[in-house]
Amino acid sequence: MATGGASDDKSLDSSFVVGWIRELADQIRGQRDYLTQLDAAIGDADHGINMDRGMTMAVARLGEMTEARPGAILVSIGDSLVLGVGGAAGPLYGTGLRSLGKALGDEDCFGLEDLLAGLRSSLQAIQSLGAASVGDKTIVDAFAPAVSAFERALRAGGDVVSAATRAREAAEEGARSTIPLQARKGRASYLGPRSVGHQDPGATSTALVFTALERAAAARPGVVETQ
Repeated sequence: MATGGASDDKSLDSSFVVGWIRELADQIRGQRDYLTQLDAAIGDADHGINMDRGMTMAVARLGEMTEARPGAILVSIGDSLVLGVGGAAGPLYGTGLRSLGKALGDEDCFGLEDLLAGLRSSLQAIQSLGAASVGDKTIVDAFAPAVSAFERALRAGGDVVSAATRAREAAEEGARSTIPLQARKGRASYLGPRSVGHQDPGATSTALVFTALERAAAARPGVVETQ
């Protein structure tokens, strides 16, 4: 397990957020072709390409925000994704990040309870915009269980790394759970029963969001990994 700060230790800051965004950009770049392949089966075959373009824009914007607070960074990155990612993914991910940033407010640092509240706000914003629930074969199928797992880890006394790990595991399981589902939202819903048997690309990229969170948490100074 990993050792780090307690859940009420407000030690997460702008460098943590920047690391999370950069790691997400790397994850998306590495899985771009896979995400596009998944989207080719039930969508427009552009999810990986669009997400990669959006995250490239997001990383470029980070260079303009060296003095910004965590919440402001996330709001700005959310704006970039709304503008830079085509299809439904841009508005959904962008709105989610903006909601997370607004929940963190204007503080220089935040803690795990603040991050949990922000993730909840992000999920609610995504669900409100997309009118999706668990089982609809969307981003929500990965995001919702990830937030629940993050909270359970905190309540059990977990630190940022263990909470992020549990969230990543739940998100990955949630993405896999979309394979037998029939899509009820978005472009994939037009296929009806033909959408069954394919993993949702949005849920898959959502799992990468939490993979990036886990890696950013593990990369924090002073965090020690033990067996």
